[in-house]
Amino acid sequence: MLKNFWYAIEFSEEVTTTPKRLTILGQELVLYRDSAGKPVVMSDLCVHRGGALSDGFVEGDCIRCPYHGWKFKQDGACVEIPANPPDRAIPKKARVDSYPAVDKYNWVWAFLGDLPEAERPLIPELPHFDNSELRRITGIYEWPVHFARALENGIDFSHGAWVHGGSFGNRDEPEIEDYSVDYISDLAASATISFKPQPVKGLWRRLYAKEKVQPHIKVTNTWWMPNVTLLEVRLPFGFQRLFNAHVPINENKTITKWQLLRDFFKSPLADRDAARRVIKIFDEDNPFVVAQRPELLPYDLAAELHVKSDAIQVAFRKTRAKYFDMGYGIDMHKIRSEYGNYQAVVIPSPARREVPELANAWVMKEVPAVGHEEPAENKLRRPGEIKRSEQRQST
Repeated sequence: MLKNFWYAIEFSEEVTTTPKRLTILGQELVLYRDSAGKPVVMSDLCVHRGGALSDGFVEGDCIRCPYHGWKFKQDGACVEIPANPPDRAIPKKARVDSYPAVDKYNWVWAFLGDLPEAERPLIPELPHFDNSELRRITGIYEWPVHFARALENGIDFSHGAWVHGGSFGNRDEPEIEDYSVDYISDLAASATISFKPQPVKGLWRRLYAKEKVQPHIKVTNTWWMPNVTLLEVRLPFGFQRLFNAHVPINENKTITKWQLLRDFFKSPLADRDAARRVIKIFDEDNPFVVAQRPELLPYDLAAELHVKSDAIQVAFRKTRAKYFDMGYGIDMHKIRSEYGNYQAVVIPSPARREVPELANAWVMKEVPAVGHEEPAENKLRRPGEIKRSEQRQST
């Protein structure tokens, strides 16, 4: 799990003035819209007695805790404590962490970390969303796995022939041509291959029937740190793009909030078939991703064997490891072993660093980071017993 990134966390149309509770990176967040319609994302943890703000209600720009009525504005500062006399000052520590949030590409994005604005990675520039001619449908898919495993499955070229051999994969021609990885930025990479699928069934069969031979198809996989992927498929009769925001709920649960954009069969009557095809592919992937071991994506490249067809995944792993080395990792093992049910911790928000007078005005402790240090479980062993392939498995 990594902090200090913009995460696509929810579909924009699902966010209203009614508070919504989300679990992201193992942390409870509350999401709502203020009086101007702007998304607000805050820690869902009232600093008074640990109440859930998401069970409360929005008043104008603010949210009120349902337990004792404490009222917090968008930046997390408490502006009203009903039990206090009117002339009593509100303590500086009466504040919760609030995270930058924006609507973009039909998702709400939240910056979950404490970096000042000038130091933050940018929200990625995603293609195709400015094309109003494309038909868009959305959906969700739940995986009982770590989000990095779900994400990496989505950019894997070579599994198609085998996992999807009953749908589009061609086990008679499983070879993956050598390809190059194009780094779009420090936080994104893309690759394209050509493959020959098996004959198509169902609604698309008539369109393929016009082809004298089964055509080769161009497929492009792209990833953007930390949790977005794009699968582009250039079919003989059209072009479809599947965007996936793999939302990390916790270490063993991911909800993929997907958007499919297509330039063919644009009638709403075709939406059901299009959605069925997306879910069918995810369902075929699911048992194999669940069965992967270790459950968490290895930090060390040497922990698993890679070949040339894995180049796009290797690029993702290298980039991801760089940010663990920078100390962006959240030490989930330490949260479980040292805090457990006895002390709540939160992802630090930018105000903790940007506003010097608030340096000590925080009740909740920050999530522990892992990066340069070895995880706690490795420290319990003798140095000679520690293997690099086991390092940082707690993240």
